Amino acid sequence: MDATTKKLMDRAGRRTYAEDAGVAVKDQPAALWKLLVLTNLLSARISADIAVAAARELFAAGGGTSAGMLTLTWQQRVDALGRGHYRRYDEGTATRLGRMAEIVRDEYGGDLRRLPAKADRDPDRAAELLEGFPGIGPTGAAIFCREAQAVWPWLRPYVDPLALKGADRLGLPHDPNRLAKEVPAKDIARLTAGLVRVARNKRLADSITRET
Repeated sequence: MDATTKKLMDRAGRRTYAEDAGVAVKDQPAALWKLLVLTNLLSARISADIAVAAARELFAAGGGTSAGMLTLTWQQRVDALGRGHYRRYDEGTATRLGRMAEIVRDEYGGDLRRLPAKADRDPDRAAELLEGFPGIGPTGAAIFCREAQAVWPWLRPYVDPLALKGADRLGLPHDPNRLAKEVPAKDIARLTAGLVRVARNKRLADSITRET
């Protein structure tokens, strides 16, 4: 690991966005559902901190599984989003979260561990399936795959254009395979999360490059 990558990991890559929301990403139904919810929230034009806070509120209210989300009323979802200050998009998002839970129930038997087989373990096909969920477009599919590569090795290395923008800012390799070699396989998701934070925060990028 070179000095820039080490500083990146120390300053911005200690945790993924899922870990910020209290989600330990595992190949388990509840963890993958929570990641999908977070992906939906991060897909809106809203700060990552607010999306993470809203996810925490939804999970605390009982929406930490697809079945649990379906037991919440629309108003309960709106209220949870409001407590996380996710107010500009709360009503539409509350509807989309319910629809997402229905799709997971009806098309995945309540278990997103079925997505890899459904996608033939092809990252492009996985992105297409993810975009089938309301509120998740190409950006959201990239968020999910970036984070899910922590437990789905067939996605690695998943380095989307936003992460590559962060790499450019730090002068790191632009090739996903070369970037992935900078850290152990288990840390690739944290690396890409750090690169995204740098892409979104030029002052953070500048502070890292000044210190290396």
